[in-house]
Amino acid sequence: MTTTYDYIIIGGGITGSALSYELANLGSRVLLLEKETHPLNATFYSYGGLAYWSATTEIERKLYQEGREIQRNLSQELGIDNEYRDIELILTVNPEDDPATVAEKFAIFAITPEILDPPAAIALEPLLNPAAISGVLRLPHGNINAEKTNLAYQQAFLRLGGTIIREAVIELIETASRITGVKTPKNNYYAGETIVCAGGLTRSLLQKSGITAPVYFTHAQVIKIPPSEIKLNTLVMPAIPARLVLEQKITQLENQGIWQRETPEIIASVLETGAVQFRDQSLYLGQISAIITDPGGSLNPLTGEKAIRAAVGTLLPSLASLPGSCHHCLVAFAPSGRPLVGAIADKVGLQVFSGFTSTLVSAPPLARRFARHLLGENDEIIRVC
Repeated sequence: MTTTYDYIIIGGGITGSALSYELANLGSRVLLLEKETHPLNATFYSYGGLAYWSATTEIERKLYQEGREIQRNLSQELGIDNEYRDIELILTVNPEDDPATVAEKFAIFAITPEILDPPAAIALEPLLNPAAISGVLRLPHGNINAEKTNLAYQQAFLRLGGTIIREAVIELIETASRITGVKTPKNNYYAGETIVCAGGLTRSLLQKSGITAPVYFTHAQVIKIPPSEIKLNTLVMPAIPARLVLEQKITQLENQGIWQRETPEIIASVLETGAVQFRDQSLYLGQISAIITDPGGSLNPLTGEKAIRAAVGTLLPSLASLPGSCHHCLVAFAPSGRPLVGAIADKVGLQVFSGFTSTLVSAPPLARRFARHLLGENDEIIRVC
């Protein structure tokens, strides 16, 4: 007998896992489909940052504070430690740039940074090379272990009676102008609503059904370092994010029709020098972001590792030679800076929950609000997404 679910969620990253849990917590019958047994996605390779300071509107301020509080209390709610902590974020300013001028660009945010000169920056983060910076911008930040948080959501979802099946969705099923389910290589699954939370694969999956959505992706590379005795006190990132400049090229590429063709060529790429150390003393170093319109495309791991290590060697010399390996994932985003949440393309039975910025702080509260919205509760924030 074929089971018909209330909701099918496509994608087991943090967006799909959080939404599955929230829907099940409200009593819905939910199927979560994830193609990998051990997903090596953007959630797995995330720095785990909670940039609650980066809100630029009243709605974002409210949402990001909700997200911070959810993450603070998630271990107790879900029964697994998500390793929440408050951490100092330092944004490095290149020697040729003026920290005060760079800091002016942060005036739009809910919390503005403190400017530190190189001696003060080194006192806060001794691993920094003072010759590689003209100063840093200091901000309060939150941090979690994204992989453990995702696992906690999934295990809590299962305890609520949810179903997880490890199969890849190859296409949506449409019956009488309504999306009624999905097809995998093994089975067809049916639901009242299908919600695409597939991150970097969202665009490709929708295109297979003739749906064009303003959600895109970059290919990212990071180096994963096993636990080390070296101590990094802060989360380090650049003050001028080159990745955002890369993402701004998307509109131009869309107008040229490039995103309608999945090709393996690297159209553009940037490297942003950063590092984070988790509670178990493991580290991520990164990162390279590249535009390749084929989600199945790849980046050379040897070339990527060499480039990241060279950049880290300039900024954080003691981390550059630590043993580790280079990894690749897709990172979804929406050019507007606002995620896609809700119905799309006038397709009855189809919803999208993807394209987040500051995913770990914004997706959990939006998942909670979106779940309630789907079950009939009016929500002011969901209405404007």
